[in-house]
Amino acid sequence: MPLYMTRFAYTPDALAALVKHPQNREDVLRALIEKLGGRLISFYYSFGTYDGLFIAEMPDETTITAAIFAVVSPGHIKSVETTVLLTTEQTMEAMRKAGTQTYPAPG
Repeated sequence: MPLYMTRFAYTPDALAALVKHPQNREDVLRALIEKLGGRLISFYYSFGTYDGLFIAEMPDETTITAAIFAVVSPGHIKSVETTVLLTTEQTMEAMRKAGTQTYPAPG
């Protein structure tokens, strides 16, 4: 199954609620991802533009999109960014395929 990395940032209200009443959001996310047929591989909090990130194995792009829609729909997430992750072997195969192609530059 494909791997996806999603970075997220909470709204100020969500952070205030979590400070006032700490909750393990990893368990909540894991339950959602498993219900959709995926697997949560890792979950981390971080400093900077994003408050955290997770890596999940999901059946396809539609399913990870459904998970993200479900996560952001309550309104406690202010931004989210999801990236498809490729293994080294997948990337090597892409390089081999690209090496057999030509594409003219403009001009």
